[in-house]
Amino acid sequence: MSFTAEVRDELSRCEPACGYCDLATLAALARVCGTLTYAGPGRYRLQVATETGAVARTMIGLTHKILKLRTEFTVRRSVLHKVRNYLITLPDQPDLEKALVLLGILDRSGSLVRGIPRHVVSRPCCRIAYIRGALIAGGFVADPRGGFHLEIAVQGEAYARALAELIGTEGIRPRVNRRRSALAVYIKSADDIRRLLLDVGARRSVAAIEDARAMKSVKNEVNRRVNAELANQSRSAGAAQHQLGLIERVDEMGLRDTLPRALRVFCDLREAHPDLSLRDLGNLADPPLSKSALYHRITRLERLLEQT
Repeated sequence: MSFTAEVRDELSRCEPACGYCDLATLAALARVCGTLTYAGPGRYRLQVATETGAVARTMIGLTHKILKLRTEFTVRRSVLHKVRNYLITLPDQPDLEKALVLLGILDRSGSLVRGIPRHVVSRPCCRIAYIRGALIAGGFVADPRGGFHLEIAVQGEAYARALAELIGTEGIRPRVNRRRSALAVYIKSADDIRRLLLDVGARRSVAAIEDARAMKSVKNEVNRRVNAELANQSRSAGAAQHQLGLIERVDEMGLRDTLPRALRVFCDLREAHPDLSLRDLGNLADPPLSKSALYHRITRLERLLEQT
């Protein structure tokens, strides 16, 4: 099961906070993944097509619980994608038009509602329930082991903006972007994704995100230290090669025996241990020498060669 499917399944099992929260959830489900067909004055048909069992289960359960309407349920299997497709149909029936008004899909004049009706999300808990329904219906949450991304695919720019504004009431700032024929209300901040999922009740999914963040933090720290160590080793190797080059020039010019004792000691140590850092090289001297002391001797050797 994908991480998105796990989130949707967890959200579909959340209990409503008040008697109107189920209505808000059902309204979001119908709006995000439903298709409304007009068959004449007062005659409609609402279809919800989904590949997610949580959507189908929630849609049918809440429709029967709240609207008391007849539903038709069809399961089809895609040969190409090898997945199940669920089709929930609310056929034309006496109380369907009233139900569509109640869900905020139609207004009282029979016109389509472009945004989110205030009566559906009038309570704070109902706003949360509506966002939860939108996530169940069209949400995508990337596996946190890869990257942090949450989005809800919707139709209609006015509705996308309204949904983004509704999520914004929770102190989260989503963005809206076009995805081919649809729009996406999306969040990329790990902290905002965590906060939104906590608000809508996906605590198990948030725990998985926290585990992934902790693992990423450990990996990043290990990588940082390894990269720093490799960089230090590279610099030390380059510096050692430069120092060996200085010593080679000294020998070519026949200056080794004329060098001050301190410089001869450095040359002997470096030739004996070409791979060591200055710090480790200094520890082998008798008495031990600091890194700065050895660096000073290298500088003296460079100046001597320049003057010769």
